[in-house]
This record gives sequence, structure tokens and C-alpha cells, in this order.
Amino acid sequence: MPESDSELVEAEAEETAGEPLVRRSDQLGLGPLGDYIGFHLRLAQDASFRNFVRHTGRRDLRPGRFTALLLIRENPGITPMGLSRGAGRDKSTITPLLRDLERQGLIERRPVPTDRRSHVLALTPAGQTLLDELCEHAARHDAELDEIVGIENKPAFLAQLRAIIERLG
Repeated sequence: MPESDSELVEAEAEETAGEPLVRRSDQLGLGPLGDYIGFHLRLAQDASFRNFVRHTGRRDLRPGRFTALLLIRENPGITPMGLSRGAGRDKSTITPLLRDLERQGLIERRPVPTDRRSHVLALTPAGQTLLDELCEHAARHDAELDEIVGIENKPAFLAQLRAIIERLG
């Protein structure tokens, strides 16, 4: 039996049709995981993604799509490699994501006139429409996170997360 609250956590499970496979009442003893920051960062990220999906009502929205669309909009002329670096993603995960976004008509690849081997990314009108909708949901989602963290604590919390990214990234 776990000895402290930090050794208890909701059992993580994949979701099927939005329902967790393991219910909240089922808890596991975590041993040392209960005190590992990295473990809790991952659980928090997963919870955040699930909440964002609930806000959008789009079960087809996978993590990274919103980020990719937003970075493409905010950085006209961004290359796939630039997007990969900006999103903190490996090229092996960016390439299938971009293919999928292009197949859905949300982005397009445009050739670079001075370098025929290169191309840049741009949102299509459908991509901009979807991004506008997602930005509204993201603002509400972030407001919920602000309530949890405390708006007065947000700058320090973000600074700590950025320090983790900088030192370990």
C-alpha cells in the first residue's frame, strides 16, 4: 500500500471514444515515480492535451497540429526544418504531420524561387479558418490553466518550464 499521496496517481490509460479505460477510483502505487518531476510533467501534458480536445470537441485533433498551424501563421516563409526546431519536434515526426495537414487542405508547400530543392509552408484559407477556431479554444483552455497555476504565479511557472527546456533540451 502506498505510504503518501505523492505515491498515488490516477492510472494512465489510452482513451477510447473519450472515456478512460481505467477509472479515477483506480490508483496505483508509484514508488519513486511519485516524486519525479518528469513523470508529473508528462501526466500534466497529457491532461492538458485531453482538456484542449474537450474544448474543441475534435477527437481528430492530435497534439502538435495547433502548434504547427500557429507557428506557420506566425512565421511566414518558415521551412519544415524551422518548424521542427520551433516546435521542438524531430524531423521524423514533423514530416508525417505536414503531409497530413497538406492532405487535409490546411497548409501548402510553396517552392523557394532561389532554391528549387527547398520549400516554405503557408496556411490555406481552410487552415486559417481552423486556426482561428482553435485559438479561441486555446484561450479558454489557457485561462483554465491560469486558474490552476494562479495568474500571479504564471510568469515564474513559465520561467521554470523554460529553464527545464533550455537546460535539458
